[in-house]
Amino acid sequence: MDRRTKIIATIGPASDSESTLRDLVDAGMDVARLGLAHGTLDEALERYQRIRKVSKDLKKRVGILVDLPGPKIRSAPFPSEGSLLEKNTVIKLIPGTKASSESIVEVAYENVLDDLVPGDVIPFGDGQVVARVESVGNDEATATVTSGGVLHGRPGIRIPSERLSLPTPTDDDLHKLDAFVEQGVDMVAVSYVRSAHDVRRVGTEPHPRGPLVVAKIETRSAVENLAGIIEASAAIMVARGDLGTEFDIADLPHLQKKIIAECIAGGLPVITATQMLESMMNNSSPTRAEASDVANAVFDGTSAIMLSGETAIGNYPVESVETMARIAQRADQSFDFGRWAERVAELRQTSETDEKNGNSQGITDAMTLATWRAANELDLAALLCISGSGFTVRSMARFRPNVPILGMTMDERTAQQLTLSWGVTPFCIETAMGYEERIGNAIATAKLQGTLESGDLIGVLAGITGDSQATDVLRIMRVV
Repeated sequence: MDRRTKIIATIGPASDSESTLRDLVDAGMDVARLGLAHGTLDEALERYQRIRKVSKDLKKRVGILVDLPGPKIRSAPFPSEGSLLEKNTVIKLIPGTKASSESIVEVAYENVLDDLVPGDVIPFGDGQVVARVESVGNDEATATVTSGGVLHGRPGIRIPSERLSLPTPTDDDLHKLDAFVEQGVDMVAVSYVRSAHDVRRVGTEPHPRGPLVVAKIETRSAVENLAGIIEASAAIMVARGDLGTEFDIADLPHLQKKIIAECIAGGLPVITATQMLESMMNNSSPTRAEASDVANAVFDGTSAIMLSGETAIGNYPVESVETMARIAQRADQSFDFGRWAERVAELRQTSETDEKNGNSQGITDAMTLATWRAANELDLAALLCISGSGFTVRSMARFRPNVPILGMTMDERTAQQLTLSWGVTPFCIETAMGYEERIGNAIATAKLQGTLESGDLIGVLAGITGDSQATDVLRIMRVV
């Protein structure tokens, strides 16, 4: 069985050369992520163009996701050798951008003292150091270090999201996004989402005309408002780094499972991210725990798994993708396809009201479940899903059929966005108004690409008209 779970690799100084990008694609990168929190906008745009060129040269479709920084608060720089903040010592927090030390941390956010209250627990970075705020005055706050460690560079400082006065997305986020929208970027991730309102503030055209909007779940407010965020978003990222600083670490695995399940029930692709193979930043192989973490994310039903520093700044970017691809493929082979589809059907039934049962979503639910059953009972060679927006393809993918999903669309942008969807091989086909002609074009494309052969028994899932909002036709046919 080919790998079904998609792999996202972050592109940075360690991986942005054409030769390394080629190797990443060959190793299994389905989507390239550009984190805009580091480097300049011009550097990110150059990487974007380089990825597009490599994808075109290799004739392999690679999606591009830009990740907006959001209201990330950072300290002023620590010394190059780092500063040790020892447990039980008292530090001062002051607004500033010049320099930080083991006793005074300058925070590059002028309203920091307005947003802190005594009792706040403040993690630095991904929790390498944690401090508890003791007092807040007009000029400084004092805090006791409860978990010590060494800090380098400009680590992030976590202020409780419900009191953070900065908006999501920020004005700088929207400026950067405009530059990538002009380039035709496929997807955009929004950081520090707290509610559906934050997602709507992105303001781009709905996909596929605009980028697929990915809401990052990394705040307590986002977990509390998850249902509304799912409804307002096109995909979800479980950003475990910051999420793990707002919740007890023991809660994190359970939150991951809950978020993934609710996303799949809502028909959204979901990404699991942060520290998946972090030891491979400096080692050519992962820890046993990391390998298990990747496999368990697959078993949870995630659509995609993401590498961050491992490929952006690590010493083994290509090996990291190769390793993740190998672990994910093996986990895909052991995935419980039957029980998963039944679970999704149950989740859909409990999440839909009686009033919605007759709408386009309800029709599509019934058709995709029927298609999954047909794929199992008839031993189909593939499912051919024809969709303009990708809705039909994503609806089918959430059931995790045990046969390949060929996502056929007349829209190049939709095809690029489908690189994020579990088990989907996206194709762009010639535009055709008639139902029969669309099917003919789709089969001809799949045969040309070597994914279908004459004599294959396939399922074809589509809307009877090109602009149908519901997936209302399933045909079982043999390829001639």
